[in-house]
Amino acid sequence: MAALLAERGLDIAAVDLPLYGRTASPDPPSVRYEHWVRLLVDLAEAEHDGRPLVLLGASIGGLLAYEVAARSSRVSHVVATCLLDPRDWRARARMTRFGPLGILGGPLSGMARGWLSTAMVPMSRVAKLSKMSRDAALSRLCATDPLGGAAKVPVGFLASYMRYRHAPPEAMTVPVTLVHPGMDAWTPAELSERVLRRIAAPTEVTLLRECGHFPIEEPGLTDLVETVLEVAGRLASNPDDGPG
Repeated sequence: MAALLAERGLDIAAVDLPLYGRTASPDPPSVRYEHWVRLLVDLAEAEHDGRPLVLLGASIGGLLAYEVAARSSRVSHVVATCLLDPRDWRARARMTRFGPLGILGGPLSGMARGWLSTAMVPMSRVAKLSKMSRDAALSRLCATDPLGGAAKVPVGFLASYMRYRHAPPEAMTVPVTLVHPGMDAWTPAELSERVLRRIAAPTEVTLLRECGHFPIEEPGLTDLVETVLEVAGRLASNPDDGPG
């Protein structure tokens, strides 16, 4: 996605967050979800150069981008493929491999203390990565990638994510565009729309045609690129439209 947008002239930064990708964390067992939020808020501040900033978040990164925008005056717009609130039992039930048992993720997350909080588990043991893509081979690749689905995260991180109180949508001032995959077998669009309907700022929805949770199929991939370009184009022509 980043490469396709860069090819169309946008200045892109694709961030490896601690525990994933090639970022080296000095103490992986201590990483928590709020560290992700603070890191991205700090990054938005450090990189600010006067131009409008659009945050693009995929999967659980969608609400992460939303949270950063709620906390940072530098963000002009959020584009998200999903807006999954982990405190909603419906979202938890779909996110984990345990189906309805995912409902218990919220209350049980309070038990992740002491030595248990530092225990490292592969994300592939927790998340339903078999539903990552409509392409089974891509789903397997994501699940076995040591920089992705096979990366180990501390139980404390998962608990901190489940317990995190994101900014209330009714107080959101940054516009949000939902670009939800139209054939997402993992997280149905209605889960994200439940959050989107409550957002006080202007919102838009684009369904990515033929796309699974990892949106690689056409014509939906082009829908995503064109939507981001349209948002960026509006901000470039009228930068005062956004807070950034």
